[in-house]
Amino acid sequence: MDVADLVARGRQALTKAPNRFLELVEAGPVETGRLRGLAGELYHLVSSDRQSFALLAARFPEPLFLAMAGAEDEALALLLDFGAAVGAGEADLRAHEPRPLAQAYPAFLARTAVFGPRGAVPLALLVNVEESGGTYARLADALQAQGFSDRAVAHFRFFAETPQEVLDQAAEVVAKGLAAGDDPVELLRAARMVDAYEAAFWSVIAE
Repeated sequence: MDVADLVARGRQALTKAPNRFLELVEAGPVETGRLRGLAGELYHLVSSDRQSFALLAARFPEPLFLAMAGAEDEALALLLDFGAAVGAGEADLRAHEPRPLAQAYPAFLARTAVFGPRGAVPLALLVNVEESGGTYARLADALQAQGFSDRAVAHFRFFAETPQEVLDQAAEVVAKGLAAGDDPVELLRAARMVDAYEAAFWSVIAE
């Protein structure tokens, strides 16, 4: 089974569950406190993911993982602008008490970074990139419709589009992992879990 086959199979298994939080924002307006909670959850999530990608970079020499860690750095900086727009400074975001189920996704990513196969995270990226990117694009559009500035929604725009170079690197890492013995079933499982955990994140935020 090659990379294209794995990506196709992974996308066929996506849940495509309704995103109630996104629907709430698109219906608007959303109370500032709820958006401040989103910023706090994302602060913890992105901070964790940055460390997970750094750990993957230490385990595997591919430039992809170091680039992903660097991207999380940039995303975290952009998130501070969204936080400021909803009245939360970095100290406030750091002090936010995360909701356990909202943080299930970064916990799974950290677990995968510690002892998962080389191709797990890259395949999850390839499988979920369109669905996840579309969510972030719609969220940015909905927030701007409520008056948020370009700068305030830059964090969401950042995740709305993944450079083709990164996707090409991800495909190369998956292929290298398969050649080294990565189990396709395990890789597909990781992609499915990422999809489910991302859906769980938005579901919790909507509560």
